[in-house]
Amino acid sequence: MWGNRSGTEPKNAKSPLRVRAGLAAVALPLALAATIFFVYRAIATGESVWTVEAVIAAAVAVTAAIDLVVIRRRMGNRP
Repeated sequence: MWGNRSGTEPKNAKSPLRVRAGLAAVALPLALAATIFFVYRAIATGESVWTVEAVIAAAVAVTAAIDLVVIRRRMGNRP
């Protein structure tokens, strides 16, 4: 089933790296701004819900930053 492929998709397949880079480039500053806002609210109010929100936003920022690094490496290896 898998061994007898007749298509050309492995040779001609293209990944939408520019779209992915654009989305990550937008998500990173937004997530950083959200993290700063949520940390400020957590300090100002003392409510733990803001801390949870800050952790989630920081995780999104870290994910976007890692994604940008991976995309940069992959785009550099293009033929």
